Amino acid sequence: MKIALCQINPILGNFNHNYEKILEFYKNSIELNADLIVFPELAICGYPPQDLIWEDGFIDSNLEVISQIASFSNIPVILGYIRKDVNYYYNSAAVCYDGKLQYYVDKILLPTYDVFDENRYFNKGEKPKVIPVPYKEKKINVGVQICEDLWDKNYSCKVSKIQMEMGAEIILNISASPYHVNRFRHRKNIILEKIRDISLPFVYCNMVGAQDELIFDGQSVAFSSNGKLINRGKAFEEEVIIVDFNSKKEIKICQNSEQENMYNALTLGVKDYYTKTGHSDAVIGLSGGIDSALVTSIAVNALGADRVHAISLPSKYSSDHSLKDAKQLAKNFGIDYRVIPIQESVDALESALHPFFIGTNPNVAEENIQARVRGNILMAISNKFGWMVLSTGNKTEIALGYCTLYGDMSGGLSVISDLSKEDVYALSNWININKNQKIPENILKKEPSAELAPNQIDPFEYDLISPLVDDIIEKKKSPKELIESGLNKNLVYDIYNRIMLNEYKRRQSAPGLRLKPKAFGMGRRFPIINQFNLK
Repeated sequence: MKIALCQINPILGNFNHNYEKILEFYKNSIELNADLIVFPELAICGYPPQDLIWEDGFIDSNLEVISQIASFSNIPVILGYIRKDVNYYYNSAAVCYDGKLQYYVDKILLPTYDVFDENRYFNKGEKPKVIPVPYKEKKINVGVQICEDLWDKNYSCKVSKIQMEMGAEIILNISASPYHVNRFRHRKNIILEKIRDISLPFVYCNMVGAQDELIFDGQSVAFSSNGKLINRGKAFEEEVIIVDFNSKKEIKICQNSEQENMYNALTLGVKDYYTKTGHSDAVIGLSGGIDSALVTSIAVNALGADRVHAISLPSKYSSDHSLKDAKQLAKNFGIDYRVIPIQESVDALESALHPFFIGTNPNVAEENIQARVRGNILMAISNKFGWMVLSTGNKTEIALGYCTLYGDMSGGLSVISDLSKEDVYALSNWININKNQKIPENILKKEPSAELAPNQIDPFEYDLISPLVDDIIEKKKSPKELIESGLNKNLVYDIYNRIMLNEYKRRQSAPGLRLKPKAFGMGRRFPIINQFNLK
């Protein structure tokens, strides 16, 4: 049997687009002599649909498209859709052939953790199923499952094992599994673990594309019953992958570096965010620092140099080298570059505020006037020309609140909000090695600074603070655990408190692209009012 895995990039809620995409890939698969054609989880509507499923007409449109696809199913096709039963909704797989929807399979295990909230929307399936799928003059018993059904280790229902006991000859999982660092390795290991338990071939079809914060990486795979890799899809690209179990050739697993995966993930995240929201051009406040340099590189890779606009916004505290570095960066990438001095605007605001600030010492209030003037200018340009502002804060800064609300946090998308300061330098160095040294060396070497005050540098030792922030957010280590590991108590509580007390800022920030198992946004829901563990 030759199986075509169609890792496609649907647009959430655009049923006409998704129908045409599925039809195109279905025809391509037939030309490749596929006996069974497979599409990802919820390929009809996109994933995750969230509260859209309760909008009038959404479910009906989804059912209309699945009916249309079933009508031309001369070659068997399996794909994800939302099944409706009276007033209940199911995340389901449709098995279509001979011009009809012959069977449905409901998702058994509904993830409700991190970025997933499927219990809010769907009912779980009653029990695993094995579906007879026509193949030449006979039928193949296929254990059809959906995404989380593979990840059954912490559930009482062992879907794959039950399907094996029901007579499955092959396991087929359709998925919309979002990317994070090392995600492919995790998927591969759990599939191989399943194969060792059930001794059946395993085929996995994953979605590609970006939806809000989530990035889907594809990398669909197929393994034989003895764990040999039959074929694997590309990362972050649409593709038809032909799985031929008659082939004796074993594919070697070649892994990209994590920097390359992150760069490609962020490129896809930016590209899809612009395309799917109807935007074309980006505008970036180019400071001459490492963060805006990295965002510029990603934006150019995603959108093209002709659609990226860089604005330098110097104040009296801006150094000459920052302006030179920003100009050189823009020249290296071949992008539109302009300079708008802000000191006159800053002076005007300080003059207006002078009667209210009499008798007080200058502090962060005056410093942030500069950041907010910059934010206002960038947003004005955005309003005038329709260019979306890309904000440039990294995860370490956003965690600590070392960013200005309505200032440098302004924007429609926060590109590197899930990269620590260490990640930013590592990825920027990777870009320079692999992308023709386009980030000026001085940007990589100089001490980071917001340049909001004379001779200012960032007040954190990032080599120490960046991993500590990651320990608290991503590894969920408690202050007690960190202190017992040998870290200074005052430092631990200072950083922990900063993270907790700045939730109000993050709640008002632009959505960010998820790269780590625990990112700010939909997967990390802390209350703004929260005094737990504060010291």
